[in-house]
Amino acid sequence: MAIDVGERSATGLDAHGLRPSGTVHWNLSTEALYEHALRAGDGRLAKGGPLVVSTGRHTGRAPKDKFVVREPSSEGRVWWGDVNQEISLEHSELLGSGLRAHLSAAPNLYVLDARVGAHPVHGINVRVISESAWHTLFAQTMFIDIGAEARSTVVPDAIILHAPSFEADPAASGTRNTNFVVLIGGTQYAGEIKKSAFSLMNDRLPSNGIMSMHCSANVGKDGRVAIFFGLSGTGKTTLSTDTERPLIGDDEHGWAEDGVFNLEGGCYAKVIGLSEKAEPEIYATTGMFGTVLENVVMDEQTRVLDLDDSSLTENTRGAYPLTSIPNAVPEKRAGHPSAMIMLTADAFGVLPPVARLTPEEAMKMFLAGYTAKVAGTEVGVKEPQATFSACFGAAFLPQPPKVYGELLKELLEKHFVSAFLVNTGWTGGPYGVGHRMPIAATRAIVRAALSGELDHAEMRVDPIFGFHVPVHIEGVEDSLLDPRSTWADPSGYDATAQKLAADIDAAAAKVSA
Repeated sequence: MAIDVGERSATGLDAHGLRPSGTVHWNLSTEALYEHALRAGDGRLAKGGPLVVSTGRHTGRAPKDKFVVREPSSEGRVWWGDVNQEISLEHSELLGSGLRAHLSAAPNLYVLDARVGAHPVHGINVRVISESAWHTLFAQTMFIDIGAEARSTVVPDAIILHAPSFEADPAASGTRNTNFVVLIGGTQYAGEIKKSAFSLMNDRLPSNGIMSMHCSANVGKDGRVAIFFGLSGTGKTTLSTDTERPLIGDDEHGWAEDGVFNLEGGCYAKVIGLSEKAEPEIYATTGMFGTVLENVVMDEQTRVLDLDDSSLTENTRGAYPLTSIPNAVPEKRAGHPSAMIMLTADAFGVLPPVARLTPEEAMKMFLAGYTAKVAGTEVGVKEPQATFSACFGAAFLPQPPKVYGELLKELLEKHFVSAFLVNTGWTGGPYGVGHRMPIAATRAIVRAALSGELDHAEMRVDPIFGFHVPVHIEGVEDSLLDPRSTWADPSGYDATAQKLAADIDAAAAKVSA
């Protein structure tokens, strides 16, 4: 018979088809979860108190192992294809049965009751049930605390069953591999937990007329809100974490009738090559108790981290509470945006560092979602690769991209939002020839855009892309603003830029149908 420990909810595990035989740890504190992870040998303490863990062979998301059940309620709503691969109800039930039996037999189960979505109306209560203490700590860090009183009576709206050591039988279950992300099994990579919740919200919110966004957000002292779109590694977390602008959140948001709200209670930042000078607030979290560091190398004797060591993966990650950022917005909510910035890591090195976009250009770039996959973000990605990810987050879109595009266009027009494209990728040539945009220049560009300075700046029209590009920004070398002039071979620039412009048009058209 199971033994219950901690703040137990009135809704028991039997409601989810679980019959645990071991100890069930309900809503443990951060300190207790640390102890359990250390006792199990699943984590090590680093200098300052962060918990350092390894995710084994899975050091990034496995998007090709994500499946959605095809049944009458999802048949006409879901964007079926490579992003949302179908799995039959029969195979799903087989997987669920096996995973529940596996969790029921675990010597220790960890249950977390939390919330996804800081909005009082548009958020949901989520329950995470895992066999792993450190993954539960990760979920506790990333989701929103609901307090002891609410936990005691909460009825979960969504359940995440998480069993890293359970591997599926592909022949019997219809999966591609032994890991799967319908229920979460066979992978230690904790990012699957937060992204499964985000995918759920990406289905629920638009169905209720609320925009869901793979973006970071902050707000100025003047109340002007900014949202930053971009895939992992393009700078959402770095650029939105600004001492002069309180942080609403770093990755996932909703946009409702009364403004922007964070879906999470924590941040999940790439920490490879993190600089104390360039990213002081994020860097500080790597030496804090309560931070979970994935695949970060440290000295076993001194317990000092080496954030430049990518021997395990380029996708080293830090999960930390939003409260670890000194000027984070406690409510995780603010008003309607006045500026939208779309971040792209241009692997070809032909996009300008910033362009002001018309509403039509903004929607084309949003639907095309051009960027580069950054090394380690997904399984098999070893270096930046040009890619098109609709809405800057195709991997997390249950519904067709045009659903999100139409919602965003309506909101941009209604609230008179200025739109900018910012290239955080390469200049002076493509990856391997040119060099990465200086972070100091990008910060100066972003601040100029958010202050309203670029709304009235002198502009030139790019002859290939048609964008309006500033000719001068204080703190930025003028030559950077004209990427053609940074190439040793201008004709090579022209050919590369023309091809990219055509590819962007084609990508946007493909998902607009």
